[in-house]
Amino acid sequence: MKKLTTRDIDSFLLYLQKQRGYSSLTLQTYQRALYEAFEYIEFVYDKQKIICNLMPYRLHIASLNPKTITKKLSAIRSFVNYLNDEGLRVVLQADESIKVAKTLPKPILHKHIVEALQSASLEESVVVVMLYTLGLRISELSNIKIEDISQEWIRVIGKGNKQRDVPLLKITKELIDTYRANFSRKQFLFEKNGEKLSENSLRYIVTKVFQRVGLKVTPHQLRHSYATSLLNGGAPIVDVSELLGHSSMATTQIYTKLGSALKQQNYQKAHPLCGAKK
Repeated sequence: MKKLTTRDIDSFLLYLQKQRGYSSLTLQTYQRALYEAFEYIEFVYDKQKIICNLMPYRLHIASLNPKTITKKLSAIRSFVNYLNDEGLRVVLQADESIKVAKTLPKPILHKHIVEALQSASLEESVVVVMLYTLGLRISELSNIKIEDISQEWIRVIGKGNKQRDVPLLKITKELIDTYRANFSRKQFLFEKNGEKLSENSLRYIVTKVFQRVGLKVTPHQLRHSYATSLLNGGAPIVDVSELLGHSSMATTQIYTKLGSALKQQNYQKAHPLCGAKK
């Protein structure tokens, strides 16, 4: 099993810059966190996997505020996800999350999504539209097989291998049919050289599509957009929670707060007295 070095960190940072479009300030934050962590993490190597024991590092940063700790641990998790996606098997120990105040997600306005799709290729359009109209996680999109798609539903394997069926909009189904007619796929909807496209490759597609219109957008923001659109349109929260594959409705409730915030913003813009000069 290969040994992890700071060169792996540098490769990860280059990936974040070139494929994910991260800013130089964010890259510096990731670099500092990962270089610091490497001085304390205990690495155990065997023939099948690399074990990263975070406990020594967590003890080192224990006096920091919870939000800072969370950001540092998030950088490590992203790095490990990247390594696993690159073919290594890396396992984290002492990776328990700490509680921090939840912030409202940032959905993408419908008009911006439509604008981005105007210059997208067929494959790019399918990726963006499926994330936006099905509310999928990027891991779920990567794992979709041809056999999972029916005329009106798509079967999704979510976290913990939990299965759910999500309704297909007619426009989404027609786009998928056009895509399949133009690209031969053996097993997975998104493939390259007979293998399913990685999550990183799909993220890069989303990044590239929105970069063309000057926006930095993640796949998860499209999932947020799906959820808030449904709730703002009057869909029952219990149905939205099921469609998203949330294990707890409390997770879905954060979108209701976002809906209220958007309504307040729209009211402030729309009412004539709110814009009146004193």
